[in-house]
Amino acid sequence: MAAGPAYLVALLAVDTQLGYHGQLVLGGITWIVLLVALRPLPALARAQAIGVVAFATVGEVIGSLVWGVYRYRLHNLPLFIPPAHGIVYLSGLALASLVPSRRLVAVAAVGAVGWGLAGLTVLPRLDVAGAIGVPLLCVYLWRSRSRSVYAGVFLVVAALELYGTSIGTWRWATEVPGIGIPQGNPPSGVASGYVWFDVMALLVAPWLVAAARSVHARLVPVTA
Repeated sequence: MAAGPAYLVALLAVDTQLGYHGQLVLGGITWIVLLVALRPLPALARAQAIGVVAFATVGEVIGSLVWGVYRYRLHNLPLFIPPAHGIVYLSGLALASLVPSRRLVAVAAVGAVGWGLAGLTVLPRLDVAGAIGVPLLCVYLWRSRSRSVYAGVFLVVAALELYGTSIGTWRWATEVPGIGIPQGNPPSGVASGYVWFDVMALLVAPWLVAAARSVHARLVPVTA
């Protein structure tokens, strides 16, 4: 379970010392790491991770490159970011399998609510946008059958957001562009948006598995 977060921490630290070409190398390495991590997993878990990568990449393009809610250090979308989302998901999945569900969900809920309140009161930057996202995350943690996975992902994402922004890998705008709502760096509710990627991935994963099996079933007679 510690291998995924440890790799991501090292990845972000190394990235601060590199330019565009170095990021390409990190991207290739991170894709290999993700593929190796996916190989021993059941088909459904692999499909979920792939779905997270797809939905998160769309979110990255819109949120960073188009909307400018946050920006990466070189004002691009580093090649290692899409596969890193898959590693984040697998790390949260592993955490959910190791910690009792009620305890994990409680820690995530208390952490999210406490962070949201701190962003409105004592943190250096007013974080209204983050506080708006916290109730949505709490709904996921309360109502969903996959609440333990969402809780695990929230904790991993929260730790990486605090770390990544502290070393300058990315930075959130002081206000949401076009709306003017103040937000923290990072916003407390950022994990609620990330959990949305997971929600969508878990919804489409069974369809991906069924489609892959259907294609495989059609190809086997042909190759035989």
